[in-house]
Amino acid sequence: MEVREIDANGMTFRCRLAGDAGEPVLLLHGFPETSHMWTDLMPRLAAAGYRCLAPDLRGYSPGARPEDTAAYAYEALASDVFALADACGFGRFHLVGHDWGAIIGWAAVHLDGGRRIGSWTSLSIPHYLGFAKATYDDPGGDLYRGILQQLCTEGVFEGLVASQPELLRSTWSHSSAEEIDEYLGVLSQPGAMRAAASYYRACNAHRRALEDPSAPFGPVAVPALLIKGTQDPYVRAMTVELAAPHMTGEYRVVEVEAGHWLAQEAPDVVASETLVHLRAHPL
Repeated sequence: MEVREIDANGMTFRCRLAGDAGEPVLLLHGFPETSHMWTDLMPRLAAAGYRCLAPDLRGYSPGARPEDTAAYAYEALASDVFALADACGFGRFHLVGHDWGAIIGWAAVHLDGGRRIGSWTSLSIPHYLGFAKATYDDPGGDLYRGILQQLCTEGVFEGLVASQPELLRSTWSHSSAEEIDEYLGVLSQPGAMRAAASYYRACNAHRRALEDPSAPFGPVAVPALLIKGTQDPYVRAMTVELAAPHMTGEYRVVEVEAGHWLAQEAPDVVASETLVHLRAHPL
């Protein structure tokens, strides 16, 4: 696997690449992780004949870390997807995302309208309008709502992590020591922790998707796969129910006995189901 910097959207992204040829697959990591989360899946996709690109997203790459919170709006994050695809010469491509990478993916799929994204695989996060609504409507969602309050109050999340350094380590309960070291190395860089929290602040704790008609989310017709952990403490069953009406095209849901960190907890299921989806929808 190769690691190199790619210039896109006026910034420089640190990226992982695997596979020399074949249909392109762009993979978007979540919070608070990096492209390292895909290091099990990418070689499997490459061995199956796909060309993979996984960037460290805006805020996580040192050369793509704006200070302004507004720079982490949905539209800005989604624009990076297409800019990176352009920089790599991808015309049409498959898209895979987890957590915030999945939220960006839902925006990108809506904005694209099926022109360039040939298939969409979301890990953990159902259609974002369903997820955002469940965040506030689910009576059992107090844990996640409490986390959102900390993330969205300027300085609170950063101060909490600084005062309790083991907090993040315990979050990554299924990651290897090597992966955790990379995550901490990135998030300890100047401005990185604030940038990661800015995703939540820019969307007003997911409320913007529900309250702002200009938010880039709507019906999705592109062939879509959702892989969802049945024991996910942050993304509960209600999200799947509320998301379903927004899916107007081919849509398949795979539930796995796992929590939120699916790429680490259920790598074989993630790899096999993703490959089934990619092969069913050649570009």
